[in-house]
Amino acid sequence: MDDDVTSDDVAAALADLEEPMYTPFIELYLLEESKALRKEMMDTRAELIEKVVDKELSVADKTMSYATDTVTYFFYLIAGATSILVVIGWNSIRDMRNQLASVAEKRVNELVVEYEKRLKAIEEQLQQKSDIIHQNQAEIERTNEVHSLWLKASQETSQQNKIAAYDRILDLRPDDVEALSYKADAVLEMQEPLWAISLCRRALKLDPGNGHAHYQLACAYAEIGRWEDAVSTLEKAIDISEAYRDDASVDPSFEQLREHESFRTLVFPDQEDNSTDA
Repeated sequence: MDDDVTSDDVAAALADLEEPMYTPFIELYLLEESKALRKEMMDTRAELIEKVVDKELSVADKTMSYATDTVTYFFYLIAGATSILVVIGWNSIRDMRNQLASVAEKRVNELVVEYEKRLKAIEEQLQQKSDIIHQNQAEIERTNEVHSLWLKASQETSQQNKIAAYDRILDLRPDDVEALSYKADAVLEMQEPLWAISLCRRALKLDPGNGHAHYQLACAYAEIGRWEDAVSTLEKAIDISEAYRDDASVDPSFEQLREHESFRTLVFPDQEDNSTDA
């Protein structure tokens, strides 16, 4: 049995062998294969080294080419810049500096002139605004004074003092229609109808639609006996405001017109209707 074979048995069997267990052909085959594998490895290594060297040479060549091109282009730029300087007349760096200084000075002068114009325009605008402010302040002061004069005139009992107040208002505002018409009223109280007519015409020339001026003019016409002018002018005042109808019904200036038919028809239309119905 195989399990009972010992080392002595193996040694005895080997001693009894008449020929070797391998042949020279197999040994030669193994040696040739090992040699071919070693040669292939060496060829591969040589090929790899060759490719690495070629790659490094290619990179070095590109680097040198880039450096050469850069230097070449740089010299081209210098040559081009120099040519441009020669063409425009800058023959040296000193000429360039002088030209730059001249251009800069010219530009600075242009900017100075431009800003002087702008500053002048700003000063003019500020002056205009300052004038407007002063005018507004003066107008406010004038308005306050006129207001105080109107208050004073309303509290005066003397017609002379009222006229003085209205004259002061007219000094401040010559075209104040209300001051003219109220001055005409005060003048009528002093029995000066012609003066009142002059004032009312002046007021109506400034403002043809002023009802108070029409009413005072009608009163002045009545005072001097111009009945038709008084009635026609009173009608204009009533057309502007119905309140003048009531004023005319009790105003002593129209006392002599109470029985005048056109006056009664204008001022007392209800009474005329009642008399017609009767």
